[in-house]
Amino acid sequence: MNFLPFTLPRPVGDILSILPGYPQTLLFVQAANLAMGDVFRSEEMLPLQGKLINIHVNDAHVDYYFTFDRKGMVALHRTREPDLIITASASDFLMLALRKEDPDTLFFSRRLRMEGDTELGLLVKNTLDAQELPPFDMKSLSPKKILGEIGKRIFP
Repeated sequence: MNFLPFTLPRPVGDILSILPGYPQTLLFVQAANLAMGDVFRSEEMLPLQGKLINIHVNDAHVDYYFTFDRKGMVALHRTREPDLIITASASDFLMLALRKEDPDTLFFSRRLRMEGDTELGLLVKNTLDAQELPPFDMKSLSPKKILGEIGKRIFP
């Protein structure tokens, strides 16, 4: 499946920017946990526990705040300055997720930016690069599956 780079239309970004951030983050985190399987629960991710990480999607005007625990990514509200901020466009984040684009290429072309504790960013990048990632399956991100996983976290 080939994707061409795209920029979200400004009206889409404007709409997304006025929606409450935490529910969007909760959906993002659950989708990432489903897509990444056990990778986010590995020992290599332990240094990220308790760190506030911000993914900023610049053309969507949205921010996702999360940390990691033994169960994977955990959605958070922004309560302090993030330890790490990773910024890119929706298209570039999608290309990274599908492994169609290399993070180093995006970084050196200034399409991917990291601010704050960049050692954390390098830890994530190197850990993900070293993993044999599960194939990205869009079916794993169905609303029913994501909502079911959210329900398991809320009502264990």
